[in-house]
Amino acid sequence: MIQVENLTKTYGGTTVLDIEHLEIPKGQSFGLVGNNGAGKTTFFSLLLDLIQPDSGKITSNNIHISEDEGWKPFTSAFIDDTFLIGYLTPEEYFYFIGELRGRNKSDVDSFLTRFSEFFNGEILNGKKYLRDLSKGNSKKVGIVAALIGSPEIIILDEPFANLDPTTQFRLKKIIRELAESKEVTILVSSHDLQHTVEISNRVVVLEKGRIVKDIKTSQETMQELETFFSV
Repeated sequence: MIQVENLTKTYGGTTVLDIEHLEIPKGQSFGLVGNNGAGKTTFFSLLLDLIQPDSGKITSNNIHISEDEGWKPFTSAFIDDTFLIGYLTPEEYFYFIGELRGRNKSDVDSFLTRFSEFFNGEILNGKKYLRDLSKGNSKKVGIVAALIGSPEIIILDEPFANLDPTTQFRLKKIIRELAESKEVTILVSSHDLQHTVEISNRVVVLEKGRIVKDIKTSQETMQELETFFSV
């Protein structure tokens, strides 16, 4: 579904991403891990055409991402708070995203009922603007908004950060249920190795912009990653 060929990105003479080849098939739950500066967010930004590569290309469903916007209708993401609109309430933001995804208010309201446990009474009907929400609650809004409209590809950058343990557990359940359908390709980056392993059937490790490990998750994956990062 997603193919990467000879992809590079350089800032100030320093190469921050250099991926010779990577394929992510449809329906895969893909975890991306690495230390700060490894290139995780840069890679996701390239996947979303937020920045341009210096060389190489990414195709999604055979669509060249930087040359054709045809990938946008089936792709959704939440990278950070810049994806939100601070002067809207959560409900207004959900309706806005729903309209972009061809869903009316009734559709969105029905969709949101699935996330009452995840929201924990802190998101809807609070009469707060997004700019006034806590980091954790802002993240809840961004993540759920990324799921509106049944996208085929969902990209989440550090989704577990700023969430309390109970909400992290609930988010893992949501992601696993999406992955079980085999119809949604989910890409998640995280500093939390345990969470990433638990929700992914494949984990790729980036180091200084290069792929240094590509692991099909198993009972030994966590130990392998702990050994790698402890050296």
